[in-house]
Amino acid sequence: MSRHWIVFDYGEVLCSRTKAVPELAAALGADVTEFEAAYWGLREPYDRGSSDIEYWRSIGDAVGAEVDEAMSAKLTELDIEGWSHLEPSSLELLEALSEAGASLALLSNAPSSFGRWVEGQEFSKLFEVLLFSGDVKMAKPDAEIYRELLSRLDASPGDCLFLDDRQSNVDGAGEIGIRAHRWLGAAEARSWLEPQK
Repeated sequence: MSRHWIVFDYGEVLCSRTKAVPELAAALGADVTEFEAAYWGLREPYDRGSSDIEYWRSIGDAVGAEVDEAMSAKLTELDIEGWSHLEPSSLELLEALSEAGASLALLSNAPSSFGRWVEGQEFSKLFEVLLFSGDVKMAKPDAEIYRELLSRLDASPGDCLFLDDRQSNVDGAGEIGIRAHRWLGAAEARSWLEPQK
């Protein structure tokens, strides 16, 4: 009998949106607005496997700041901390599903350094499988990362329910047959998800 999986995104699903941008900009002596545009605009290669220092140097180049190894390490630490704040309601939902015997997995567009941080956290034990885009050099919403997920779960698309805050990622999962639902908060998810435990 096939197993049924519930797969969660991380950013802005399990955690709140980072508030570290002003501190990151200050570390580089950069204008916050200019830094933020570079932070998001240059993020995709980082999520797809480029190194910490490659990402931060690309931002440094964009805002006219020098980034050496020490600065890269500092920025990476600040960035991880910014994304480290789990939403209590999301954690409560995860714990309830886990206690009910649900098979849980995590699929996140995130750099490898962030993946290593997650792996060291207590909440990561709630998931049987953790898949980070930076580790496999592919990212949502591309079909290939969903196929990689299915391979790791040893599951067919219909055996998975995927939750993500971005409609493009929901659509990408749906295109290969995964049941996908846009995340609108833990309370909304709990209302229809818990009966499927």
